[in-house]
Amino acid sequence: MRSLGLLIGFAADQAWGDPRRLHPVAGFGQVALLVEDRMYADDRARGAAYTVVLVGTTTAAGVLLERGTRRHPVTHTLATALVTWVVLGARSLDREAAAVGAHLPDDLPAARQRLTHLVGRETRDLDASGITRAVVESVAENTSDAVVAPLVLGAAFGIPGLIGHRAANTLDAMVGHRTPRYERFGWASARLDDLLNRPGSRITAALAVALGPDPRAAVRAWRRDAAGHPSPNAGPVEAAFAGALGITLGGTNRYGSVLEDRARLGDGPAPQAPDIGRARRLARRVDLGALALVTASACLEIPRPRRRHRPDR
Repeated sequence: MRSLGLLIGFAADQAWGDPRRLHPVAGFGQVALLVEDRMYADDRARGAAYTVVLVGTTTAAGVLLERGTRRHPVTHTLATALVTWVVLGARSLDREAAAVGAHLPDDLPAARQRLTHLVGRETRDLDASGITRAVVESVAENTSDAVVAPLVLGAAFGIPGLIGHRAANTLDAMVGHRTPRYERFGWASARLDDLLNRPGSRITAALAVALGPDPRAAVRAWRRDAAGHPSPNAGPVEAAFAGALGITLGGTNRYGSVLEDRARLGDGPAPQAPDIGRARRLARRVDLGALALVTASACLEIPRPRRRHRPDR
């Protein structure tokens, strides 16, 4: 039933994208802000406690939902499907990437503004190639973070894996930044997100190699360039996408007053507007490949033997 729930939830995300109103993730974000106001301190221990409280509470809710529906296959399937729909972001990611690409190369101000929906870096001075690079990098990284990684954890751990991953990923987006305020407080959230995304990022990179137009270049870029990226999970994914698409990613990004120098990924020319469409198509193939893998693995899950009740003597 878990595999069917993942499949239905994936289909719902493809059909409708994120829920338009009353999105549970937005509600979680509001709660996280309130908790931050009460717990914040420029201290790793306080940040770790903040992460444990929020991720632990939401994961515990997932455990209760999983256990409460497990004996009712239809209810369990529908609950898994609903949670999968809520936590996945494939359709929204593809839609935002397409929206930026629609403004290129003719309307750079509109493209820069729309790009702020996808990335946290400064966009106001980016040229068409810089905008395209940001979109392709975001498509690659978020294909892992918002699609493959939650599917992998959902297949392995069910509803708690789905909910726990999305909670950790949301906290990383909120406080996992290398800024003076969050350098220490957000450290635990960022490290937990790295840990949970590690399996999904490697599967994403492997699928980009297997399903991309140039597998050899993808493998070469992954092996050679990924370690130079500041993120242990975005590095393999972005490098594999760069190699597969025959372009170069990486470079210097500005986040407020912070400059981040990312390694050069790939060997090809700088990305241009048509590469957004190519990256979107590769991401869709990776999404479907990941769905096939996790549903197959969930189908092969060995059922637990039922305990036999001995008659009273």
